[in-house]
Amino acid sequence: MTARAVVTGIGVVAPSGIGVDAHWRTVLAGTRRTGPITLFDPSDYPTRYGGEVPGFAADAYAGSRQLVQTDRWTHLGFAATRLALADAGLPERAPDPYGYAMTLASSSGGNLFGQRELQRLWGGTSRTVGAYQSIAWFYAASVGQLSIHHQFKGPSGVLVAEAAGGLDSLAHAARAVRRGTPVVIAGATECPLSPYALACQLRSGLLSDVSDPERAYRPFDATASGYLPAEGGAVFVVEELGHALARGARVYGEVSGWGSTHDAAHTTADSAGDPIQYARAMRLALDRAGVSAAGIDVVVPDALGVPRYDRSEAQALRAVFADRPPPVTTHKSLTGRAHQGGSALDVATALLAFAHDTLPASAGPDQVADGCELDFLREHRRPNRRLALVCARGFDGFNSALVLRGAAPTAGGTS
Repeated sequence: MTARAVVTGIGVVAPSGIGVDAHWRTVLAGTRRTGPITLFDPSDYPTRYGGEVPGFAADAYAGSRQLVQTDRWTHLGFAATRLALADAGLPERAPDPYGYAMTLASSSGGNLFGQRELQRLWGGTSRTVGAYQSIAWFYAASVGQLSIHHQFKGPSGVLVAEAAGGLDSLAHAARAVRRGTPVVIAGATECPLSPYALACQLRSGLLSDVSDPERAYRPFDATASGYLPAEGGAVFVVEELGHALARGARVYGEVSGWGSTHDAAHTTADSAGDPIQYARAMRLALDRAGVSAAGIDVVVPDALGVPRYDRSEAQALRAVFADRPPPVTTHKSLTGRAHQGGSALDVATALLAFAHDTLPASAGPDQVADGCELDFLREHRRPNRRLALVCARGFDGFNSALVLRGAAPTAGGTS
């Protein structure tokens, strides 16, 4: 029989809060958590708002040596991984190192660390960088540091596909489970909030420059003007079903199907992504899960908040679901767009929805934009078939989709 990959632990470190309970409360309440960027002074930039993790104390999750050697993005990864392991009831150190693996996604690496060292190089008197610059900015830094700390020696790696990578990491984890690794840590965190990182994002022309954080990021809305950047994300314990059941673990749901395609085109100021390839990724995920489009309870879309991309995404969803559209719900406007961490956070939301037996109402749009007519969930609703399709698009042509099959809720929801 083919091994089944289930999620037994979720660690959330995001603008919506630290831990699954805080995140779920934010989603249910529809509370917007974006605001002025405080990690640096953004006053000289047209975009001055974003999503930051509230009250994050890195030293609560990583040791002094790790804090010196790594970036805030990795510190968030330490926190999310520790929370996921605790949620799954697994120890901090792997009891069977070669039975534990780690596959995380990464978009841009250690931005704040790199910023500081480059300023030191070109603005300081020593004209040098610190010894850890060579490893702290590197896109694989989090996987390397975390696998060493937790003693995960199974087949590990890092996936780079911008926002799509958060879903690809879970697909890769499911494949690793099917190939015989009992436990895989997957997901993604991000910290794209530094002067250099913000300048790079502004170059795309996709960021919102609206000065009101309550209105700056509004996917699928007639007033959509772009996205707000955010840090954070989610990390998951993906486990072989038999292994999970043998130790009495709580199961959130199963990674049932996945699909990835590519547009073979760069993201430019005029591009909107290829809805045909995006739809193909969705169909691949459905086919591999063995479910029909009509069987999906809810869709969690990419929701970039750029009008032409929103229309393209709506077109892809209509192509897949035709005259039987499922409810669509998105909460990225509450937190900002955390690149690969954002799609991982969407997976956490979908799994928590099944755990709490509640499909949460979408955080907008208030006025649906022309071409974006979808069945947006306007109030909380109970799921029916317990199947979710989570979708993500990465800049420069990446398209991914993931089918999640939720487990029956436990009494009282999550712990």
